[in-house]
Amino acid sequence: MSYGSLEQAMKLLEISNGSTVLNTSYIERLNGTLRERLASLTRKCRHASEKLFAFHTGMYLIGCSYNFCWYHQALSKSIEKGGLGMPCTPAMASGLTDHQWSLFELLSYKVVPSPLPLPKRRGRPRTKPLLDPSRPNPNSQKARVRLRKGALCSTTR
Repeated sequence: MSYGSLEQAMKLLEISNGSTVLNTSYIERLNGTLRERLASLTRKCRHASEKLFAFHTGMYLIGCSYNFCWYHQALSKSIEKGGLGMPCTPAMASGLTDHQWSLFELLSYKVVPSPLPLPKRRGRPRTKPLLDPSRPNPNSQKARVRLRKGALCSTTR
């Protein structure tokens, strides 16, 4: 296991009502399915998937259709054999949905976009704090001394 402790794993095994032994057969089956359905994973190098966006999109499409659109034999076994007793997708088994989705339903599902990130502050950082608009500007009420036609004159602004 890469994350968590053995006690956490055993507690999750009890909750799952499945196997009593830790095994990797389910994740290995998923890896095999991904390699079968995405051609760039079958190559010995990732050079075939130069466009990373297309690779990620393919992974999401295969992962979502794997979980929502296809019944799985291990989940569809009878209750006596550890299954759910009816044809079932992983999304149905985990309670995310109550029916098998069609590919059209999967591809036309509207996902709420994430909120836009705050724009990055540009330019030099401020050295003086911003003035409070509720207080009058202290510099605007001072008397100024200006030079007019060679003579000093005190004016207020």
